[in-house]
Amino acid sequence: MKTTVSIIGLGLIGGSLGLALKRNPEVHIIGFDRSYATADEAFRRGIIDTVAPSAKSACEQADFVVFATPVNTTVALFEEAVEWDFKEHAIVSDTGSTKKPIMDAAKALQNKGITFIGGHPMAGSHKSGVSAAMEHLFENAYYILTPNETTTEEQIMHIENLLSSTKAKLIVLQAEEHDRMTAIISHFPHIVASSLVGRLAAQEEGQPFVKKLAAGGFRDLTRIASADPVMWRDITIQNREELLSQVDGWLHEMNSIRDMLEENNPEHIFDFFAQAKTYRDQLPSTSQGATQGALYMPFDLHIDIPDHPGIISEITKILADSTISLTNIRIVETRTDVYGILVISFQSASERKRARQVLTSETDYSMHVL
Repeated sequence: MKTTVSIIGLGLIGGSLGLALKRNPEVHIIGFDRSYATADEAFRRGIIDTVAPSAKSACEQADFVVFATPVNTTVALFEEAVEWDFKEHAIVSDTGSTKKPIMDAAKALQNKGITFIGGHPMAGSHKSGVSAAMEHLFENAYYILTPNETTTEEQIMHIENLLSSTKAKLIVLQAEEHDRMTAIISHFPHIVASSLVGRLAAQEEGQPFVKKLAAGGFRDLTRIASADPVMWRDITIQNREELLSQVDGWLHEMNSIRDMLEENNPEHIFDFFAQAKTYRDQLPSTSQGATQGALYMPFDLHIDIPDHPGIISEITKILADSTISLTNIRIVETRTDVYGILVISFQSASERKRARQVLTSETDYSMHVL
């Protein structure tokens, strides 16, 4: 007997989840999206097996329901879903990046006897929408589950069994713990990156050339500031308390740095950079096959190439001849602290590894994985 899974919201995450779950032939997937064109594309691509006419209809037919919608949308849907007739043993989950608002909104469902286990697959892409959905998006990424105090081990095991086909690393945390950790390593860095871009914009008028210099290391440092401002507005509001705590700690740290600069002690300044380097170098690297973290990181290959006509087409032809797909390609204009003038991004660590092997056999260019 097949397990029926309903996915509400068929964007990048919902679509990718559908593709991953369909690795299990015993899973039948019902999909709903407010955009009929999106739902139709998901059906035509084989992401879902059935298009539901409404979120209510999709939920009432399913053994598992996953709300793959923005947090505010999920909260609003939960208010409606209290009146829906879920299956007796159905398990409801979500994919939101902040958990406390979701867990609070789910209490009304739980009071009706509906099992809710929060979820957050910590994976993403520079692309969005169902057209960007990928079967392997969650592979080797952390997938956080946030049960509540009434959730049983058996219920957690059921959803873990379902999600096993995503090939993600399933971790169980409390919602507050999840929100605190994602504030530290995901949400707060977005604020810092955006503030650094703001500092650059404020000083461009007096130093117009500074924008050209920012094409190198500064561009990579602030890459995440290019993310969807609507999404990050919502995340900032939803995780406000944790972010306030992080900002307070940052201000304390920056005051200490200011004192260090005023003191101008070479040993203290060296220790500051040395300690940061030591800790940073100990962080897991995607080049070592590490599990993906909370920040989306493309699988980049930095290539030192000579600057002459036709060099990029040479590289891309070698990759094309070996049927290796790339997701992005860019030229690094300023090379301070950056290895390689050409940066090529791939969909996975294995594709990057294969590309490096092919290029090494065909060229003598130096290549780096940071």
